[in-house]
Amino acid sequence: MDNPRSEKVAVVGEVRQHFEESSAAILTEYRGLKVKELAGLRRSLRSSGGEYKIYKNTLVRLAAKESGLEDLDEMLVGPTGITFINGDAAAVAKVLRDYARTNPLLLIKGGVLGDKIIGPKETAALAELPSREVLLAQIAGAMAAPMRQLAGLMQALPRNLAYGLAALRDKLAEAEPQPVAEPQPVAEPQPVAEAEPAEAEPVAEAEPAEAEPVAEAEPAEETESTPSDEQA
Repeated sequence: MDNPRSEKVAVVGEVRQHFEESSAAILTEYRGLKVKELAGLRRSLRSSGGEYKIYKNTLVRLAAKESGLEDLDEMLVGPTGITFINGDAAAVAKVLRDYARTNPLLLIKGGVLGDKIIGPKETAALAELPSREVLLAQIAGAMAAPMRQLAGLMQALPRNLAYGLAALRDKLAEAEPQPVAEPQPVAEPQPVAEAEPAEAEPVAEAEPAEAEPVAEAEPAEETESTPSDEQA
């Protein structure tokens, strides 16, 4: 016959491993539930990523202590079932909440979330959270809007930068004192170049006009003196 102590050690090791490898665990009291009802609960939890286990409270206390979860002792009273979660803790908490609404014999005591002990109120609040799929969709939607805005800003950045630089340039140009124009020196009067005397063109010497031959006067015909002339 196997040593009962070695069996207990194996169970304690199994429970400790579940605590350490699970993302969360929820403790419930199942007093009064039938085997068939518990089997239905196990199937519902398994489809959501939960595994419903029943151990002796004394062995769970040892495993919890080895895992640093001593505060679970006050929940380990009465017939206790532990749902170890490897997935969406909110989805598993919803399954337990909905089942407890139709089966009042199932009581939710509290649980472990990460390395933190949570009570019944915190466990109920966990069940009110959106499922992992809904949260991912919400996160994706929340991230998509800033990304679209960022794309628009990136497109507008070069244009706005150009506008800003142009405005800054104009503002600096207005603020900069304009240089006073220096008076231009009065141009000195240029000396008038003396006109060189025009060279007199040589006057063509007039050729002496040839004297026309003077016509010889014809001797006047002697007139016969009248007697009166002689008498005079």
